[in-house]
Amino acid sequence: MPDTIIPRLDLRGQHLSLRELKAALPRAEFDVEAAVDAVRPIVADVAERGAAALYDAAERFDGIRPGRLRVPAEVIADALTTLDPAVRAALEESIRRARVVHADQRRSDTTTQVADGGTVTERWVPVDRVGLYVPGGLAVYPSSVVMNVVPAQLAQVPSLAVASPPQRDHGGWPHPTILAACALLEVDEVWAMGGAQAVAAFAYGIEDDGEVCDPVSLVTGPGNIYVAAAKRLLKGIVGIDAEAGPTEIAVLADDSADADHVASDLISQAEHDPLAAAVLVTDSPDLVDAVEAALARRVASTKHTERVATALAGRQSAIVLVDDVEAALALVNAYAAEHLEIQTRDAASVAARVRNAGAVFVGPWSPVSLGDYAAGSNHVLPTGGCACHSSGLSVQSFLRGIHVVTYSSQALREVGGHVVTLARAEDLPAHGEAVLARHPELDPSA
Repeated sequence: MPDTIIPRLDLRGQHLSLRELKAALPRAEFDVEAAVDAVRPIVADVAERGAAALYDAAERFDGIRPGRLRVPAEVIADALTTLDPAVRAALEESIRRARVVHADQRRSDTTTQVADGGTVTERWVPVDRVGLYVPGGLAVYPSSVVMNVVPAQLAQVPSLAVASPPQRDHGGWPHPTILAACALLEVDEVWAMGGAQAVAAFAYGIEDDGEVCDPVSLVTGPGNIYVAAAKRLLKGIVGIDAEAGPTEIAVLADDSADADHVASDLISQAEHDPLAAAVLVTDSPDLVDAVEAALARRVASTKHTERVATALAGRQSAIVLVDDVEAALALVNAYAAEHLEIQTRDAASVAARVRNAGAVFVGPWSPVSLGDYAAGSNHVLPTGGCACHSSGLSVQSFLRGIHVVTYSSQALREVGGHVVTLARAEDLPAHGEAVLARHPELDPSA
């Protein structure tokens, strides 16, 4: 392990502008634009050669050439049959809680009467088809199946497919726990494909051995930098949820926080990836010392010691000392973390003042790992500061608002003169003429 468990950043006594504050904060080096150049030929190859390109990419990147790309129904069913009963029970509870929360996110159509005989209705319509990506790199993520599938199903998306990388240890199929989660959710279209090539396959569609993966309208789900780069490259051809980067946790704490809780929560996210970000923001030097001591103990004993130690020691992680909770709030709002814990006195009041975060975890008994699995919230969240303008995955991610305009002849007559005037002001006279064709008496020049 490195000599310093986690860097310290002392901002006490400094009055930084928002620009200076953002520049001072720790961030992972995550150059999606550079990765776009790496994935461009992969995406082009899938567009040109379809399934053949996917088989070659699997052999190159995953170390195995699957027998087929679409996972047979019996393989999915067998995965559920052989699933550890305790894991099954945990997944079933995760699904139940996610459904409870996401069911309340469904939106109703609304009709507004603008004038007598004139209405605008906003209809909420699900996308036609989605491709849900589930990673399969350093860890296994059946929870990501739940987080992607549940909101899509509750949005009533009529067609959905899951993609996850083929695994050498499992005969070229995705990990059986991922397949079991699909079975629990009654998802029968699962593809053994990962990385940028999976995003490309969803965008363009493929055919393999009589099985067709139709192009999707939207791709969602977390992944590595190459998945994010493929999403950026293909945005416009297909909709995306976000360009998810390495996971992040920020903890805002005062001297009332339990140092062991804080340390365990920082480690819980650091074990995802060597680029994972773990940030503690506090006004308590005593807490800093206690957390550093707890980290030293826990990092040495955790399973993924090297991965965790690398993440904590990286430039993306830090313990940040500030003057008070007010300064801490300003900092975390500037940071806009994927996951933000509030471990302070009157944590609910402090949390209510958070404006920028993917998800907020309030008090000592709401660790981020609860949200990762079984809080009922969604764990597909914006990273890299994107929480200042983007939301996590929800039912709304799969819906489109369509305005339906219905005006009577009289309602058009009442407002048509304004339409003609504005059209001419914008030098688009044909716009006004479309109204005058219906009501020529409105022509001010007649």
